[in-house]
Amino acid sequence: MNIATIGTGSIVELFLSAVEEVNGMQCVAVYSRKEETAEALADKFDISAIYTDMNEMMENTAIDFVYIASPNSLHFEQAYLALRHGKNVIVEKPFTSTAKEAEQLIELAREKQLMIFEAISTIHMPNYRLIREYIGSLGPIKLIQCNYSQFSSRYEKLMNGETPNVFNLKFSGGALADINIYNLHFVMNLFGAPESVSYTANKHENGIDTSGVAVMKYPDFIAECVGAKDTQSMNFAMIQGEKGYLNVVNGANGCQEVNVTIGDREVRLNAQTKSNRLYYEVAEIQKIHQAKDFERCYDLLEYTKTVVEVLEAARKDAGIIYPADE
Repeated sequence: MNIATIGTGSIVELFLSAVEEVNGMQCVAVYSRKEETAEALADKFDISAIYTDMNEMMENTAIDFVYIASPNSLHFEQAYLALRHGKNVIVEKPFTSTAKEAEQLIELAREKQLMIFEAISTIHMPNYRLIREYIGSLGPIKLIQCNYSQFSSRYEKLMNGETPNVFNLKFSGGALADINIYNLHFVMNLFGAPESVSYTANKHENGIDTSGVAVMKYPDFIAECVGAKDTQSMNFAMIQGEKGYLNVVNGANGCQEVNVTIGDREVRLNAQTKSNRLYYEVAEIQKIHQAKDFERCYDLLEYTKTVVEVLEAARKDAGIIYPADE
């Protein structure tokens, strides 16, 4: 797998570090609007080619995959361009701004017989698989609580009158899309789509959500998902059943450790050996690609589309409207 990257943020560096750990994968090109930022990333990871023209990069036949970590609103057009050029694609979460965009990318990938993935680390982690194994011991599930809160350095810029991309409606930003998405994935990959979803948000005067609470209602239980970029918190994910509860240390993003408590008996579980949380998703994508397992890829895409639908419904429930909605 010869990969090209779009974007130069910290998540790209984490992704490239994971790529270095997976045999048979290498990054051969980086794209950035600014040559100096592309050069800095290329130098750090010993990458041979840099581009400031995206179309020119797409013409490079040595590239098999394009990894997209640009502002959320650009995911669709850049992924569409890559697919049109015959490239497989990995798109950072959230996959797209709207469900309609997700449907168009899936349709094009199927038409071109290409693979496209949402880069969501949670669902590929060994500890997340342990959660699936142990859920049955909790008895009937009644409540799920997830909190992923991380004070953003860009929040201070927002308070000082600037509009960073992550707090900009134009770029499909906000706490729900940027951080609470991990919690939605945590719940939905285990239990599927909810019967209904609502979202109550703290909103800046520009209309973006800086933090909020999404409530997903299932036939027999309620899931509460908290995400914040304007405050810090102890992050966690808790699944409560009639017989016991399961606590995920440090929350859905890293699934650092899984503690299962039934009565007065506690079991502490950890099957993860890699410090880079993106390693497992990168290794899984490579495995699917090597096996030419299009069925698995498209199953994941249908799941991703469902998450985007719920994400969009929650966002609109709070009155958060993106230009992409129009």
